[in-house]
Amino acid sequence: MTLQVRPARPEDVPTAADVLADAFADHPWTRWTVDADAHAQRLTGLFRLDLGTVALPYGHVDIGTTPEGPAAVAVWLPSAAVPEDVWAEVGAASVELAGSRAAAAAAAEAVLAPHRSGEEHLLLASVGVVRRRQGRGLGTAALAAGLTRADRDGLPVRLETSAESTVRLYRRLGFAVTAVVDLPDGGPRTWLMRRAPCRADAGGPA
Repeated sequence: MTLQVRPARPEDVPTAADVLADAFADHPWTRWTVDADAHAQRLTGLFRLDLGTVALPYGHVDIGTTPEGPAAVAVWLPSAAVPEDVWAEVGAASVELAGSRAAAAAAAEAVLAPHRSGEEHLLLASVGVVRRRQGRGLGTAALAAGLTRADRDGLPVRLETSAESTVRLYRRLGFAVTAVVDLPDGGPRTWLMRRAPCRADAGGPA
């Protein structure tokens, strides 16, 4: 299935949020950190908040469309690009949207923080494919443009995932596991991964 990928625009935020909310509806991380009550609406609100306040103003969002409609979204953030006051604004709004799981979300972030690198990098903040289109290579296609940009700029890419099945996908794309963390109080295992930039002349990691 062909995926046409382009940079998202502000008017794409509602559609992109819907794609990501559908993709992450049953994801271990979001099930652990977002209230089960009105879960889908909460997820959509969180993704709209992140896309509109952080990702589009300070990073890059790729949206992929098939002949059947929007199907995939990838969200990229340069390290240290987002001002602290913006993170504070997003954090305050996220607490309300997370509902009863806000404390679990904060605890998860606190446990992961020491494992996050201070090196300059490109963060793959989110990538998702609508559930009815998963398993067809659309996620890999949605990532291609961002990985190419990272290689062009000579930047490593970092990510975090709580879905073990995606660890295998990321390994195929050149990522290596840098840490494995079990979230507190029975939360999901989370893998932190890094991909070194590839040199165009050598075709391998720099």
